[in-house]
Amino acid sequence: MDSGSVFASLVQAPEDPILGVTVAYNKDPSPNKLNLGVGAYRTEEGKPLVLDVVRRAEQLLVNDQSRVKEYLPIVGLADFNKLSAKLIFGADSPAIQANRVATVQCLSGTGSLRVGAEFLARHYHQLTIYIPQPTWGNHPKVFTLAGLSVKTYRYYDPATRGLNFQGLLEDLGAATSGAIVLLHACAHNPTGVDPTLEQWEQIRQLMRSKGLLPFFDSAYQVVALVVWWITGGQIENMLGFASGSLDADAQPVRMFVADGGECLAAQSYAKNMGLYGERVGALSIVCKTADVASKVESQLKLVIRPMYSNPPIHGASIVATILKDSKMYDEWTVELKAMADRIISMRKQLFDALSARGTPGDWSHIIKQIGMFTFTGLNGEQVAFMTKEYHIYMTSDGRISMAGLSSKTVPHLADAIHAAVTRMG
Repeated sequence: MDSGSVFASLVQAPEDPILGVTVAYNKDPSPNKLNLGVGAYRTEEGKPLVLDVVRRAEQLLVNDQSRVKEYLPIVGLADFNKLSAKLIFGADSPAIQANRVATVQCLSGTGSLRVGAEFLARHYHQLTIYIPQPTWGNHPKVFTLAGLSVKTYRYYDPATRGLNFQGLLEDLGAATSGAIVLLHACAHNPTGVDPTLEQWEQIRQLMRSKGLLPFFDSAYQVVALVVWWITGGQIENMLGFASGSLDADAQPVRMFVADGGECLAAQSYAKNMGLYGERVGALSIVCKTADVASKVESQLKLVIRPMYSNPPIHGASIVATILKDSKMYDEWTVELKAMADRIISMRKQLFDALSARGTPGDWSHIIKQIGMFTFTGLNGEQVAFMTKEYHIYMTSDGRISMAGLSSKTVPHLADAIHAAVTRMG
């Protein structure tokens, strides 16, 4: 039937390893099916959540009769860019005050990474980027398609289900001088394992000594911090905690900015404002001087213009409305705390359920890891068993979204994990 098509020779492409989980879940008719692959927050009822403060911001925007739908500039909404830079670098950042930061609005985190990668492929002298092993599944594709050569550095230790810090230092120490290094700013995806501030400082010193260029992916700023705060974690130098700005998640980034060196940071507002479908993000490049930052911005425009011309206005306007109003900002942090409370509760309930069942192994990593995801330690065979026998869907590397759980579904998941571990080894 399709022999006359000029595309008849195409083969069926496989589903995306992450988004494909939801496709498979949707096809499953079982009433007991459970989707733990989706990287989005869910309520206790399993429903998507739109923050109240987001709805209020949207209403303000809708009621503003002066608003129009004209194109934004290539770099995006000016207020959004300014506020995004302040959120990650700090309102009192010397780099911002010296106009050494070039910030452009992009299409969420993925778009920010891609624009940054395209810029580096065109203008940076070293085309090798080191990414953690493991990392978010889209990272290698984004950088490879942009023209960079992707290598990995050790990050996660399956034996301890924690950070392989020694391996990390060894691999970065052996990295090509001047190479780019991708760093997760906080709440590492998929493992939920982060370096301590002391370890971050060692990483910074090592990278600067070798002239390695940091490229931060910040998809979970504020969300991870609130989790850390609620669980009683001690955070040193928590800038703005008294004012409610809750921005210590950005401390690793600020360490690299404080030394006067250059770096890149990609931000997403999908998780921390629930603006998944609005595709709101920013790319910031911290430069040595204001003159260099101006030139960098001019070249970023040349990357963006043929790619998507300019970014959408609505989502960025929501973010700017919330960030520039102190009352709305405070309301946002309260709602974040409620989300973090629920995620922490799910971690504890799952850990308790596995303990009650006497499931073989140490499952304390479930309550030690932070952020939305837990790297369970389950292997591909065990994951496949749980999908087939218990209709539980997750990525094949054993990553589950804690936000996809509820008090009602925790026992089902615990039963499945127990069966997978005891039967599959």
